[in-house]
Amino acid sequence: MEKFTTLTGVAAPLPIVNVDTDMIIPKDYLKTIKRTGLGTGLFAEMRYNEDGSENPDFVLNKPAYRNAKILVAGDNFGCGSSREHAPWALLDFGIRCVISTSFADIFYNNCFKNGILPITVSPEDLEKLMDDAERGANATLTVDLEHQEIRGPDGGVISFEIDAFKRHCLLNGLDDIGLTLEKAPAIETFEQKYAGSRPWA
Repeated sequence: MEKFTTLTGVAAPLPIVNVDTDMIIPKDYLKTIKRTGLGTGLFAEMRYNEDGSENPDFVLNKPAYRNAKILVAGDNFGCGSSREHAPWALLDFGIRCVISTSFADIFYNNCFKNGILPITVSPEDLEKLMDDAERGANATLTVDLEHQEIRGPDGGVISFEIDAFKRHCLLNGLDDIGLTLEKAPAIETFEQKYAGSRPWA
């Protein structure tokens, strides 16, 4: 998993509450278990018209936001079903950070397991960040995980809280497999001792 330390990029505004995982990645895209290729299906029902053409009014289709790395979204982001394809689709599109006032628990935890930083802020701070994000190509934010800060285009700073263990995992690029591999020497030592004490096992 790619480490997350400091991210600077364009922030796209999505001022919609209760964005569920089916809106993030519709069920038609769940036929694969690969983590790549899902970016084209991200927000598909809003991004594309019925004939498959792009909806020019959707934020991620606008020139200023096509390469957005940060999403500033409304309350209760990632609710609905527990599909891990939702963070996969965000990551494949290029979004490494989602900022909202609240997240659904399963989606929130899945983000950390896939190298995405979900940040919870107050409604007042979200309003400021949404205003920053609506500046188009000038909507550049810097997210500093080490110092737990979001820096705006005008120099404003917003601090955020995050679980220390989840922060450690992101800073070091550790998913569940990576965490297990960190214990590899201890696991090997245990297995050798176990095999020596129970040769018949």
